[in-house]
Amino acid sequence: MELNYNKSGGLIPAIIQHAHTGAVLMLGFMNAEAYNKTVESKKVTFFSRTKQQLWIKGETSGNFLNVVSITSDCDNDTLLIKAIPDGPTCHTGSATCFGEDTGESIGFLQYLQDFITKRYKERPEGSYTTRLFAQGINRMAQKVGEEAVETVIEATNGTDEGFIYEASDLLYHLIVLLTSKGHTLADLADELKKRHK
Repeated sequence: MELNYNKSGGLIPAIIQHAHTGAVLMLGFMNAEAYNKTVESKKVTFFSRTKQQLWIKGETSGNFLNVVSITSDCDNDTLLIKAIPDGPTCHTGSATCFGEDTGESIGFLQYLQDFITKRYKERPEGSYTTRLFAQGINRMAQKVGEEAVETVIEATNGTDEGFIYEASDLLYHLIVLLTSKGHTLADLADELKKRHK
């Protein structure tokens, strides 16, 4: 990618976004050397404007930002880097430099959807998900029904812990069924958005 470092004295801003949740983690600056090191190491590396040197985010804390993807804007003078953080991004201990929750737990659902979609395409041996796909729609639908019943039982006569456990099983098997039918959680979100007043 041909980046334009000329507008800001050899630096370009790099917006770091959580790859799973979309939360903005921080903003830093890169020169060409920092960009190249980021690409090579898969660890976000910035150019410090105060110290006038490269610094790998997480070098001292261990809270690295592990690169998933790098894209530039339409003018090639700003980067959007999607990354998975090893820990809090901010030096204050906050998940982001803007003091916001990253929404990592809810964002995991997108990761799970992507993972199950990958399983559907690749069908690795020994995978429970692969086995479900191989057993066909009827078996997958049956599993959703079984998990729904178990969720209802736990909700009415069980424990909160058991309810969360069974509801998690239900959601997993529903994503598998959706995927096998060529749909994703995003399709459910779109339908719910239509209904929302």
